Order: sequence, then C-alpha cells, then structure tokens
Amino acid sequence: MTVLPMPEDASLAGADRHAPLSERSLSKLRWRCRRGLLENDLFIERFFNRHESRLTVGQARGMYVLMDLSDNDLMDLLLRRKELQPEISTEEVREVLDMLRA
Repeated sequence: MTVLPMPEDASLAGADRHAPLSERSLSKLRWRCRRGLLENDLFIERFFNRHESRLTVGQARGMYVLMDLSDNDLMDLLLRRKELQPEISTEEVREVLDMLRA
C-alpha cells in the first residue's frame, strides 16, 4: 500500500472523504491550486467554476496530490498524453482528474 503525503490542509486528514469541504478548506485549496502554466490554470478555473459548491474532502485530497506534480506533468495528465503513475493513482486522485478533464 502506497502512503501519500499529507495534504497541506491538516483538517482533511482522517475526515470522511464524502464530507463537504468547509469554506476555509476550499479557500486553502484554491490558493494551493495556483499554477505557473496558464493552460493548467484554465483547466483548474473551469473545475472550480463547475464543482466548487459540491467539493468533498476526498476530492480536495485528490487535488492536493495532483498539485504536487510539476506543471508539465499535470498538463500531460489533463491532455491525456500520460496516465497516472501507480504511486499516486488512488480513487480520490482519479476522481478529481476525471472532473478536471471533463
């Protein structure tokens, strides 16, 4: 079993993955999602516009894992040029990646 790094929002650790994301946690997540590559920012902004009001703790944890990737690796995933590496391919990460790609 792969142990993923702790998300930067400690309140997410151990919380029910289906619980709604608090306003404070959403604010922290939005701050962490700022990217250096405009194309990634466009995907992420669309994601928040569509899903912000319904995000869950599990989706936030998945997003934090994706935000630890380099801009180029993230872009390759978003454009389906690459697939998730097994060490980060959890249900939460796959769910958020699908939401970002939609």
